[in-house]
Amino acid sequence: MPDSIRAFFDAERRGPDALEIAFLDDAVVKDERTRREGLAAIREWWTTARQTYQHTVMPIDMTGSGDAIAVCAVVTGRFPGSPATLTYSFTLRDRKIAELEIG
Repeated sequence: MPDSIRAFFDAERRGPDALEIAFLDDAVVKDERTRREGLAAIREWWTTARQTYQHTVMPIDMTGSGDAIAVCAVVTGRFPGSPATLTYSFTLRDRKIAELEIG
C-alpha cells in the first residue's frame, strides 16, 4: 500500500494532522454525493464524519497499481447498514492522494 494511502487510513489513530501527509493541497474527495476540494475542506469533511458516524475502517483488499489504487474496506460505526464494505478509489499524483472517491 502506498505511504499516502496508509497515512489516510492511519489518520483514524493519529488524528487529522495525518491528512496533510496523505493529500495534496488541491486534492478532491467525493463521498455521499458531495465533492470537497482542498486540504482544509477535506480535513473538515474527515472531522465531521468521525464525529457523526464514530466509525472505524479496516482495509481488507487492495487492487490496482501506479497512480490508480482501489482499497476495499469494512466500515463499522453509527450509521444504517453498519458494518458496510466500501471501496476507496484513490488517484495519486506525486505519491500523494490527488483524488479519493468513496462508494
